[in-house]
Amino acid sequence: MVLSSLEPKKVFEFFELLSSVPHGSGNTKAVSDICVDFAKQRGLEYYQDEFNNVIIYKPATPGYENADAVILQGHLDMVCAKEPDDPTDMAKVPITLAVDGDWVHAVGTSLGGDDGIAVAMALAILDSSDLKHPRLECVFTTDEETGMDGAVGLDCTHLTGRRMLNLDSEEEGVLTCGCSGGARVDCDIKTSREEVDGYVRYFVKLGGLTGGHSGCDIDKGRGNANKLLARFLYTTNEEIGLRLVHMAGGRFDNVITPEATAEIAVPAGSAAAFSALAKAYDGIYKNEYSAADKGVFLTAEKIDGDCAPLTAEDTARVLLCLLLLPQGVIEMSMDIKGLVQTSLNLGILRLEDGDFHCSFSVRSSILTQKEMLITRLKATLEAVGGTVSVRSAYPGWQFAKISPIRDTVSEVFAEVYGKPAEITATHGGLECGLFIEKLPGLDAVSFGPDLRDIHSVRERMSVASVQRMYKALVKILEKCR
Repeated sequence: MVLSSLEPKKVFEFFELLSSVPHGSGNTKAVSDICVDFAKQRGLEYYQDEFNNVIIYKPATPGYENADAVILQGHLDMVCAKEPDDPTDMAKVPITLAVDGDWVHAVGTSLGGDDGIAVAMALAILDSSDLKHPRLECVFTTDEETGMDGAVGLDCTHLTGRRMLNLDSEEEGVLTCGCSGGARVDCDIKTSREEVDGYVRYFVKLGGLTGGHSGCDIDKGRGNANKLLARFLYTTNEEIGLRLVHMAGGRFDNVITPEATAEIAVPAGSAAAFSALAKAYDGIYKNEYSAADKGVFLTAEKIDGDCAPLTAEDTARVLLCLLLLPQGVIEMSMDIKGLVQTSLNLGILRLEDGDFHCSFSVRSSILTQKEMLITRLKATLEAVGGTVSVRSAYPGWQFAKISPIRDTVSEVFAEVYGKPAEITATHGGLECGLFIEKLPGLDAVSFGPDLRDIHSVRERMSVASVQRMYKALVKILEKCR
C-alpha cells in the first residue's frame, strides 16, 4: 500500500482502493462495483443503476434522527491523461500512485484526485462508527467528465435529502456556490481524396504545451495545440500550397490540447520553403507563448507514405474552418471579478479516411451566450459545407442569495481556518445544477481539498489539505441537525 502511512488513514486507504482499478469516463463498472461491495460488506442500503451510478445510505446517529438527510456527492470517473508517447492503456491498467512530500501524484498519468478523493472521503464517513451525523445519502455518479451523463440518467426519486455537499472543487478554503452550464458540440465535414504526383510528405508535430482543464485553466493564456497547428497549416497552404492527409489532436473536449499532429503533402518544388516556414513558426510560437508554454515546439519531418491526400478544395475548406472556429475566453463576468463567463475549447481534432471531425466543450454561466456560441459554430461549419450536432448539455447553477447549508459550511470553515471562507462561482461544470433541477428546493454547496493541474499528467493532491478538509467535513455533518 503506497498511501498506508498517510492520514486520515481511512480516506487514503479508500482512495488507493478506488485507484486499484481503471476508472476513466465510460469505464466505471469496476469502480462502481467496489462501492457496492463496500456497502454489502457493512450491511448498508444501496442503489446501483444501469449507468453505474451508486447511492449508499447510512442511518442517522443518535440525536440526529429528526434531522433532514444530507447528500454527499462526487463522481467516480476520471480523465485519463498520459504522456503522448506512453503506450499504457489506461482502460486496462490502473494508475501507479506515488508520494512526494505533501503531494500524492501518479507516475506518468493523471491521478484521478478529481474526483476520487470525494468518493474516498464519503466512504470513510460511511465506514465510521464514532462520527455524529444525520441520515446520509452518498451519491457517486459516473461519466461526469464527458458530459455528466451519469447525473443526467440518475433517478433522483431515490433521494430524500434537500441539503447537498458536493465534494468536487479543487481549492481549499473556497466555497463554490455557482457554475457555468455547458454542452459538447461535434463538428463534421465530409471530404474527398485523390491521388497526386510531385508532392513530398511531412509529419508535422505541435507539442510541448502545458494543456489543462478547459474550465479552470481556459483564462491562463495557454496555447491549444489544435488551433496552433491549424494556424501554421493555413498559412502554409496560403503561401506554398499543401494537401492534408491526416490530423489528430486531443482525446477529451474539456482538456486544452497539449499536442497535435498532421501528415501533409507539399509540392516537391516548395520543400525548402516549407522547411523554412516550419522553422519560422517554431520561433513565432516560442515567442508568443514564452510565459504560459515555455516548452512549445513545432517540428516537420519528411516521411514516406502512399495514402491519397484530400483534394485542394477540401484541404482549403478544412483549414479555413479551423482558422475561423473560435477558441478560449469569449466573455468575462462583470459581476464576479476574475470569473470567466463564456468560453469554448477545441479539445478533439481528427482527419482520417473521408471525414474531418472536431469537438468543443462550450461553457457559459448565461444560457443565451452558450446558445450564441453554438450558433456561431453552426454558422461557421455551414459556411464550409459542414454540420454541427450538440450533446451532453447540462444546466448552470445560479448563485442562491439564501443558503442555510452554505451558512453552515462557512461557519465551520471559519473555525477550521480562522478566517471566513471565500465564496465564489466557477467557470467549470459541476453536477449541482443538474441535481437542483431534479430536486426542487435542493440547497447545495461545493468544496474540496487542494488539487493542482487536474486532467493532466501533472495532477497532484495535497495530503495536508485533505486532512484539513476531512476534519471540516466531519464538523459540518455534526452541525447539520
